[in-house]
Amino acid sequence: MTQGQPQESLSGALIALMKGVTYRDSDEPHWQNLLRVQSQVRDYVSVLGLELVLDESEGYAYLKQRPSIDGEAEMPRLVPRRQLGYQVSLLLVALRKRLAEFDAKSGDTRLVMSGDDLAELVGVLSPPSANEAQFRDRMGTHINKVVELGFLRRLRGGDDQFEVQRILKAFVDAQWLGDFEARLAEYRDHGSSPAGGSTEGAP
Repeated sequence: MTQGQPQESLSGALIALMKGVTYRDSDEPHWQNLLRVQSQVRDYVSVLGLELVLDESEGYAYLKQRPSIDGEAEMPRLVPRRQLGYQVSLLLVALRKRLAEFDAKSGDTRLVMSGDDLAELVGVLSPPSANEAQFRDRMGTHINKVVELGFLRRLRGGDDQFEVQRILKAFVDAQWLGDFEARLAEYRDHGSSPAGGSTEGAP
């Protein structure tokens, strides 16, 4: 290994992470490189107020904002929070629960669903819609948003087929679900429009 190669490896790992999530399945060379230099990556990004989240079992890695330490001046946010609408939040909750069921019953690691499957998931949790066509149109918009956030991947050549990205588990955790359920219960009690959720550092 030449003298310049370690620095190039670190730079390559950092650039890939700054662009978004590094996945083992879709980017094996960057993934293996990241595993080799992850300690250097952690040291480097900590100076920027970030931390590396790397899940070897699920095969993904990304950067998130490091929580402020007591007495430490709060640093400017490099990883933005994204406020989500209620229906998008509902879709994420439904997907997270479906992924948990899938993991409990299947030995496969890839959960693939159709647009109709996704609409059915949300339809079970939503009030009945008088206009099915409008509901489907809105679902298409919500699905596209979740694809944009990186929690669904549209399969090439598939007829309206989507793979649920396993990084969803890192963002829609028990606390996120609990907060959303509390807002949903408040909405049911008071009849006001429910709020959505927010994600930090979504892909």
